[in-house]
Amino acid sequence: MKPYQGAGSAAMPLWDFQGSTMVTSQYVRLTPDERSREGSIWNRVPCFLKDWELHVHFKIHGAGKKNLHGDGLALWYTQERLVPGPVFGSRDNFHGLAIFLDTYPNDEATERVFPYISAMVNNGSLTYDHSKDGRWTELAGCTAEIRNQNHDTFLAVRYSRGRLTVMTDVEDKNEWKNCIDIAGVQLPTGYFFGASAGTGDLSDNHDIISMKLFQLMVEHPLEDDTVDWTKIEPSVSLLKSPKDNVDDPTGNFRSGPLTGWKVFLLLLCALLGIIVCAVVGAVVFQKRQERNKRFY
Repeated sequence: MKPYQGAGSAAMPLWDFQGSTMVTSQYVRLTPDERSREGSIWNRVPCFLKDWELHVHFKIHGAGKKNLHGDGLALWYTQERLVPGPVFGSRDNFHGLAIFLDTYPNDEATERVFPYISAMVNNGSLTYDHSKDGRWTELAGCTAEIRNQNHDTFLAVRYSRGRLTVMTDVEDKNEWKNCIDIAGVQLPTGYFFGASAGTGDLSDNHDIISMKLFQLMVEHPLEDDTVDWTKIEPSVSLLKSPKDNVDDPTGNFRSGPLTGWKVFLLLLCALLGIIVCAVVGAVVFQKRQERNKRFY
């Protein structure tokens, strides 16, 4: 947080950075509003807290209008640090947690409204698909107006007793708004916090103004004392990913929240089913009445 102990490309106490990252008196700029740049900043001290909350004061802004800007910013809690790569300036196939603040829709067929915030937990086996904006590996997400705001913008990431919560304060109301809430998340201790950003053919300024970590005082069951939290594998105990209903490459149909037109179709089908059942029932009843009359 300000005042930063460093300037330009000089090292900062407890923090390392790489790529296009520059330290000024007011912010740490991960990328300037220029094409094909990437930068990151990482804390040197691993986090051994079981329950924590991270507050990030950031600013994404640039000259581009409408969809002429990109690509976005990522917040990390991972085993790896200072490794450049294609995922918003950092490596793919990571171990840990990533929160993506994506400002550009690469998938032209998407129904989502950008900028879009999403969460991903990876044990090193998953690849982030930029062409689909990470849709196949996303756990949950929300739309948030985080770009070119004239007021301060904040993001909070809370992890406590296996529950991951992401909140935003981007409307100048000085209050947190829920974005993501997922239970069953397993994250080990001993990982590192960082932030990265990347630009491609389109660009933006991606600034980190402060990153503050708080310890949450939470009671755990006694059996948790016997667990080696540094050996836990990052995972999420979800049967299905809570995303929009889309066909995935394997041919399966993903479950998720129903959009308005899908609810309408379901209600229409249910109404048609009721009408068909009523007609069939009336015909059967009439034939039985006629048969009873002939019998008597």
